[in-house]
Amino acid sequence: MLDFLQGMDSLQQAFWWIAIAASLIFLVQTILTLIGSDASDGINADFDGNLDHADAPFQLFSFRNLVNFLLGFGWAGVAFYQTIANKTFLVIVAALVGLVFIALYFVIIKQILKLSEDNTFDISKLIGKSGEVYLTIPSEKSGQGKVLISLNGTNHELTAVSETEAIQSGKLVKVIRIEDKILIVEKI
Repeated sequence: MLDFLQGMDSLQQAFWWIAIAASLIFLVQTILTLIGSDASDGINADFDGNLDHADAPFQLFSFRNLVNFLLGFGWAGVAFYQTIANKTFLVIVAALVGLVFIALYFVIIKQILKLSEDNTFDISKLIGKSGEVYLTIPSEKSGQGKVLISLNGTNHELTAVSETEAIQSGKLVKVIRIEDKILIVEKI
């Protein structure tokens, strides 16, 4: 199958085997990621590899990072084998390229995470926002009405009361505070 490896030096063969194996594993990981397989790689280190000890989406010592390192290490060794005569220097360069692959993975994941958005509804974020009265709000907390208000591009119909005057349907109001998930509003 891999007859071209027969006449090579053992170091060159090792680079080829590492590059081919890491590429196959990387390909399988990529396919599983794209089809929506489990988000984790299923293999965890016996120790905490986070450098900053924060809630990070990745760890330094994980199977995925090992594959990334071996991918860069193997292919760099294959690519530079004929160029770099000193084998020790070649292994060091290949290891550095492997570390660059891990760093690139971290950078790419950080950039992807910047695209994430939290669209959970938090009623406290409505303070100071304006909305339109949907059902008339009676005066001085004597009853409740409804307000249409937008948050994060989504319209919400929420219960509202007025501390002062009655506010007719269609009028604009501003949320001044929130009590027990009921908007306290005033006419704009």
